[in-house]
Amino acid sequence: MVRVRFIDRDGNATEAEGAPGTSLLELGQAAGMPLEGTCEGQMACSTCHVVVAGEWFDRLRPASEEEEDMLDLAASVTRNSRLSCQIDLTEELDGLEVRIPAEARDMQKH
Repeated sequence: MVRVRFIDRDGNATEAEGAPGTSLLELGQAAGMPLEGTCEGQMACSTCHVVVAGEWFDRLRPASEEEEDMLDLAASVTRNSRLSCQIDLTEELDGLEVRIPAEARDMQKH
């Protein structure tokens, strides 16, 4: 299992574990994080935007041009922003930490 720490807009940490190959979006949703993922991982929206902790960012596979284009539409984008649907858990990412932007909303829960 791969451990991930999600930090919500209030600074609260939620620990979650997922099997290698699971997307970060799927794991975050299962852990109750406000990651809507409207397009269900098809990279047609930016509702699963997360900010990856600096020490982890360079360990990720680089973002594709399509992902970069979608991130241009997200609120509060930083240098370490990624779409969680494009990050698949691997053993090398055990301990990954990501922050959920303050603007994140899961409209499917409201």
